[in-house]
Amino acid sequence: MACSDPATTQRELVQVTSAPRKPRILLGASGSVAAIKFGNLCHCFSDWAEVRAVATRASLHFIDRASLPKDVVLYTDEDEWYSWNKIGDSVLHIELRRWADIMVIAPLSANTLGKIAGGLCDNLLTCIVRAWDYEKALFIAPAMNTFMWKNPFTERHLMSVDELGVALIPPVTERLACGDYGNGAMAEPSLIYSTIRLFLETRTQRGRGRVG
Repeated sequence: MACSDPATTQRELVQVTSAPRKPRILLGASGSVAAIKFGNLCHCFSDWAEVRAVATRASLHFIDRASLPKDVVLYTDEDEWYSWNKIGDSVLHIELRRWADIMVIAPLSANTLGKIAGGLCDNLLTCIVRAWDYEKALFIAPAMNTFMWKNPFTERHLMSVDELGVALIPPVTERLACGDYGNGAMAEPSLIYSTIRLFLETRTQRGRGRVG
């Protein structure tokens, strides 16, 4: 039986083992009407990255699960509770934090922003944030009514999360779901995607935070 050339085999092995894996993106949605775009957001990322998704109970009112890519698993609060039965079982919010290279919360509601700024963690999404390793990037894309966005509490909360190293993808000005016109609409999924991809690719080119 013919044997492979050791040099050739070694080159092939190096090529296989050195191939970088896809980035692991954890997408989170909280209770804003902009969550109707969450399926679109997942599709933007799914061809380029491995994607897992987390949704709060309120956001499920707006998310069409059928619109999500078939290979994207959507986790909810119920998954957190039912996945743990005894000491030794994995803790979902810790496992998702370990798995992800980067986390993006889009949309981020005023309520969830306030929880994060105050350190509260009463659902799967906020537990992940509270347990987050801030050596890894976390982006937020807020979505709320203009007067909620202009509220003094919002500025305070944004300053608090900025101190943690959380990166802001600002809302945009347009006609809102409530009928008001002004700043507060979530940035388009395509812009969120391009922002994250540029961030990761730029960091990799600089030799920092290599994925895989």
